[in-house]
Amino acid sequence: MSLLDFGWGNEFAAGFKPYSERGLLPARVIRQLRDLSLLWTDQGERSGEVSGKFRHRAADRSAYPVVGDWVAVELSGDDRAVIHAVLPRRSAFVRKTAGELVEAQVAAANVDTVFLVSGLDGDFNLGRIERYLTTAWDSGASPVIVLNKADLRTDLQCVVNEVEIVAPGVPVVAVSATAAGNLEALQPYLVPRKTVALLGSSGVGKSTLINRLLGEERFRTAPVSDAQEGRGRHTTTTRELVRLPGGALLIDTPGMRELQLWTDDEGLGRPFKDIEDLAARCRFVDCSHEQEPGCAVQAAVGEGTLDPRRLESYLKLRREVRFLALKKDVKTRRQLEKATGRRFATMLKEVKKHKPSYK
Repeated sequence: MSLLDFGWGNEFAAGFKPYSERGLLPARVIRQLRDLSLLWTDQGERSGEVSGKFRHRAADRSAYPVVGDWVAVELSGDDRAVIHAVLPRRSAFVRKTAGELVEAQVAAANVDTVFLVSGLDGDFNLGRIERYLTTAWDSGASPVIVLNKADLRTDLQCVVNEVEIVAPGVPVVAVSATAAGNLEALQPYLVPRKTVALLGSSGVGKSTLINRLLGEERFRTAPVSDAQEGRGRHTTTTRELVRLPGGALLIDTPGMRELQLWTDDEGLGRPFKDIEDLAARCRFVDCSHEQEPGCAVQAAVGEGTLDPRRLESYLKLRREVRFLALKKDVKTRRQLEKATGRRFATMLKEVKKHKPSYK
């Protein structure tokens, strides 16, 4: 197989040109485990690590190679490679790192389509779908909502209708990964040389889906515990890109206990376009959509044309992204103070003193 079989094309070739002139070679990251990358090159698989200069230049962990990245490498003996640079990403699925650390974490890169997998069992949650959809649209890839375990629902069409309401314009596909056949609805999105990433919580059946599509039990799976009300255990511990028999490329990712957003107010515009369109008709530009008079959003809730659950989900995510913006601002201030050895308030006063007047 060549690099073309792994998605190489003119866009990446243009970005690689400066590195080609240095004698480096292109490679794609097909597996990531901590600081070690498994790469596909024109000479086959190689294990790779970033160079010392790369570590010195990298601003944060989001700049490091992840599964799906195209990188510039120098091949060495014993089937190893040194990674000197990451090519510009066409798309990237980014979330905030878990905990209090204010940093971005890239889960997968250069993805064409995102399968947002949700299990139709006891852990099914429309709010979680809206959260994943927000991050998927922000990534630059095209989302497809995959409702797995369809065999567990007698009200399947009603559930599909509910999901279509919270995800207008997004394809919704219901499948059962454990049933014979039943995966034909995914085939239109499994295009040769195109990359699909599977994202979702633990226990939704991502690994089972990939095993079915591969035709072999390559990824470990585990039964979902009834005691956890449908919540699964982590079985995938590394991110990996695999090639299907038909030529499509799939990225499996570990299930996420939580997905913290890494976006801003604008990132909510597409997944909540219905609410944003209503908000444009509010009396006040800065309407919070909670208690203000003349709020078109609250009026829609009162008229029954907007689900109050959906509005609450929107307000919750908006509070989250605005709190994130505040934490980013604090981090920037602290970094600036550390770099200059001066307090931010003092620097701000000096900037204001020399600010030009436009009156």
